[in-house]
Amino acid sequence: MNIIELKDVWKIYHMGEVEVKALQGLTMHIKKGEFVAIMGPSGSGKSTCVNMVGCLDIPSKGSVYLDGQDISTLEESSLAQIRGRKIGFIFQTFNLIGTLNALENVSLPMIFQGTPLEQRQKKAKELLMLVELQDRMYHKPAELSGGQRQRVAIARALANDPEVILADEPTGNLDSVTGEKVMSFLKKLHKEKKKTIILVTHDQKLATYADRIMYLKDGKMDKKR
Repeated sequence: MNIIELKDVWKIYHMGEVEVKALQGLTMHIKKGEFVAIMGPSGSGKSTCVNMVGCLDIPSKGSVYLDGQDISTLEESSLAQIRGRKIGFIFQTFNLIGTLNALENVSLPMIFQGTPLEQRQKKAKELLMLVELQDRMYHKPAELSGGQRQRVAIARALANDPEVILADEPTGNLDSVTGEKVMSFLKKLHKEKKKTIILVTHDQKLATYADRIMYLKDGKMDKKR
């Protein structure tokens, strides 16, 4: 069963009189429970593809299906609700809130889904234990190493038990040893929790953690790879 499907998706940006075709008829599918890597050079359309897959944007033409639902015509408020429930994001820059401790950062997505306080705290503690940071739950991001911050970000991505984890260059700000630990943890999530994981990377070595690699070029699938 496909959890994500893009059908003939185009994304065209107008910058003054210039027309930029970021995606040009992109068609792709990702099955439930897959670990997929999306690769491509700068300007290949990776970021725009991520925006479509992550319900952060809608196409100029074509259809985007998430768990069977066509999201390409939805309003931003509806997209935000779907994002919150179905997709967990892990970013290169961690995107943690500096004034909140680890426990509060992990709890945050659950607030927007209306989860009661006691339940939020219980779940956040369980997730920090899962990423082996139970002794750092009351530390703020500035008091954590890069690898620890990324593990907090992984815990936060799991807060609403999403079906899809979207990891955009998740090791970009980490040294190679710490990066490998983070990737091993994502692989573990895939195997043990049966999460669908979409890894966006320019690093061929990281892409080998995935079951399948998709290459983009000029806003569409590179059929020659």
